[in-house]
Amino acid sequence: MFKALVVEKDEDGKTRAGVQELDESRLPEGEVTVAVEYSTLNYKDGLCIGPGGGLVCSYPHVPGIDFAGVVEASEDARYKPGDRVVLTGWRVGESHWGGYAQKARVKADWLVPLPEELTTRTAMAVGTAGFTAMLAVMALEDHGLKPGDGPVLVTGAAGGVGSVATAMLAKLGHEVVAVTGRPETESYLRDLGAARILPREELTEVTRKPLESETWAGCVDSVAGAMLGRILKQMKYRSSVAAVGLAGGAAIEGALITPFILRGVNLLGIDSVLRPQQDRLRAWSRIATDLPLDKLEAMIRPAVLVDLPALGADILKGRVQGRVVVDVNA
Repeated sequence: MFKALVVEKDEDGKTRAGVQELDESRLPEGEVTVAVEYSTLNYKDGLCIGPGGGLVCSYPHVPGIDFAGVVEASEDARYKPGDRVVLTGWRVGESHWGGYAQKARVKADWLVPLPEELTTRTAMAVGTAGFTAMLAVMALEDHGLKPGDGPVLVTGAAGGVGSVATAMLAKLGHEVVAVTGRPETESYLRDLGAARILPREELTEVTRKPLESETWAGCVDSVAGAMLGRILKQMKYRSSVAAVGLAGGAAIEGALITPFILRGVNLLGIDSVLRPQQDRLRAWSRIATDLPLDKLEAMIRPAVLVDLPALGADILKGRVQGRVVVDVNA
């Protein structure tokens, strides 16, 4: 038997979540069984704990799109009992039972060996948010961004992706400008390495100007909407925006073709769900060396399984700062 956060749906379509004890025979099919040690909380998790948001395929369901732990049993030669592993993406926690449990069973292809420098707790402080932030930084670097090019913008900076991106870019030597709509997070963001805080309101006005003054050498954007439309017009010549989210809406309001054809600006889409294995290995290797672990520790908010229904509601309302790390065995 093992404990898990189980979401059920009644005949009226209403969902409820609570911790239950399950038999191991109820785990889904997969080549590797993992004794989960830690998971974390993302916006998608909030949806899956609550109304589903169209992500959950069937009920009852165990959410948790990330987990890290130790291999308990394996039918795949790449993994053996005792190996430490991490999983993000692949629709685990959505269409496949996820990490809000003391055990998980998944396909071997979905797992990544955990770098020796990282603990399972640290890996979940990183989680999908940090993994996505690392992919965004790598994409900006691959398109030419280097320290000294100018200020790099991070939107939604107090959230999970933004927090890690801010800390990582600052450690790499960039001048980070953190955008937030929560003034109370200023000291938190400066502690992560932000050189300047920019109120969200300064970038949300929709304008019809084809271009604005060249300001930003790069951008990690988790907001989209009107903010991204405005930022694109302010990017420097041949600079890039790594788009990782849509907290401000899926449409890029006020966007025009001019930044792309007159300044050669790149809009880079960052997908972390179906990322190929070689990209995952590269990203986790970079995380182990380039993420300031002392800054990461400052982002952590500890939690246990029974906390998750309330935290899931909070993250959907934008009330969660930094990284929630869930000890599934506490």
